[in-house]
Amino acid sequence: MRKFIVSSLLASLLMAQAVLAFQTPQTKSGGVATPRPAGKKSGIDAARIERIPARMQTFVNRNRTAGIVTLVAHKGSVAGLSAVGYQDLETKTPMKSDSIFQIASMTKPITAVGIMILVDEGLLALTDPVEKYLPKFAEIKLQVKAAETQAGSELSEIRKPARQITIKDLLTHTSGIGGGYPEGFKDLFNKRDRTLAEAVDAFPQRMLDFEPGTKWGYSNMGIATLGRIIEIVSLKSYEEFITDRIFQPLGMKDSHFFVPESKYNRVASMYRLDGNKLTKADVDLYRKDAKYPSPEAGLYSTAPDLFNFHQMMLNGGVLNNQRVLSKASVGLMTQVQTNELKAGFSPGIGFGLGWAVVRNVEGMFRLNSIGTYGHGGLYRTYVF
Repeated sequence: MRKFIVSSLLASLLMAQAVLAFQTPQTKSGGVATPRPAGKKSGIDAARIERIPARMQTFVNRNRTAGIVTLVAHKGSVAGLSAVGYQDLETKTPMKSDSIFQIASMTKPITAVGIMILVDEGLLALTDPVEKYLPKFAEIKLQVKAAETQAGSELSEIRKPARQITIKDLLTHTSGIGGGYPEGFKDLFNKRDRTLAEAVDAFPQRMLDFEPGTKWGYSNMGIATLGRIIEIVSLKSYEEFITDRIFQPLGMKDSHFFVPESKYNRVASMYRLDGNKLTKADVDLYRKDAKYPSPEAGLYSTAPDLFNFHQMMLNGGVLNNQRVLSKASVGLMTQVQTNELKAGFSPGIGFGLGWAVVRNVEGMFRLNSIGTYGHGGLYRTYVF
């Protein structure tokens, strides 16, 4: 399989982009390397790489996006890094290669790596029941819908699930925990006004959608629960653990759950695409008063930082002589763990531990080879 990273980050709620395709050397500084000369020996076609900025500019010119950052990497070396368009349309602030984006659900694989670090250290097991760490999950109930009655109403049975939810279930989105948040927490993602502990403590109030392990159902609450388990096991806050064990070793200096005010001028604005017009989205761009780190979707990051993270995965858990994860854990994360379950949002996709994985030819609609793993985000960010 070709060892490639391609990541696309968008600077708007629906349309403003930063696209990254990585071919990056492992620099001793921990930062992203400058693009290397492409040529026959490198296996990179320089002429094709040079066409990328012009191609991305066409999306800006057509008002499909505010701006795009693209980083292309292959075999550990950066082949191209460019930025086009605007970080903010109203002020005409140019998009830059280190502009900061809200990467939303691209946070999920990072949380998964945090869990696997603890697995590597023997502090938890993938087969552990969630209630071992969060006793309230022992009370969670399953709602089983029956056939509709003659009156048209739907009957349902409420009972305990047949088995406990495990750490692996949360990582693969097979826990039965729904995608939405429980009553009283509907605005959790937007307001972020509760602590992670407060939120996860309330999650068992919402009934399961299906028996654990029997189906696939994308679950924000499931990944948030993993973030809380990281706190309980590590005795650190979620964001502190992820910073200490992932961001710092990998030189991800611009990755934050609560972006510092000194970097506000680098955060890309977000826009909605209404017909052929981009309008600024009604979103709290900086989330100044946030308490909730959102392990499922809360990270701010840059193209160079995300290159470092994904190159670590391609390297089997190590970057710049800094080992973050064991090679065995990387292998488990990037193999299909959902067997023949219908998983992901497209045919031919399965799920590993925190990653969507192309499992057969049906999943090659993006021209990705079988075995390619990646993840997208709400604000049109994407990496593979």
